[in-house]
Amino acid sequence: MKVKSGFMLREIAGQAVVVPLGERVVEFNGIITLSESGAFLWNKMEEEVSENELVEHITGEYDIDPETARKDIQEFIDSMRFRDLID
Repeated sequence: MKVKSGFMLREIAGQAVVVPLGERVVEFNGIITLSESGAFLWNKMEEEVSENELVEHITGEYDIDPETARKDIQEFIDSMRFRDLID
């Protein structure tokens, strides 16, 4: 999976925010704020990555067990799919 083109992660007032660019502005009304770990996952998903790779990345970066990481990542992915932000 990968973040769709036309979206960019920016830091605004210390908060990670996803903003639409170009034609996506018309399709997507609003912005999304991400937690620190959400921004970490977003950055990894700017390139094609599997769920297993995301689990490896997040467990390497944060003190979290793989089972909890997989559950949290699945929730993040579901949220991004619901908003049509990833392929």
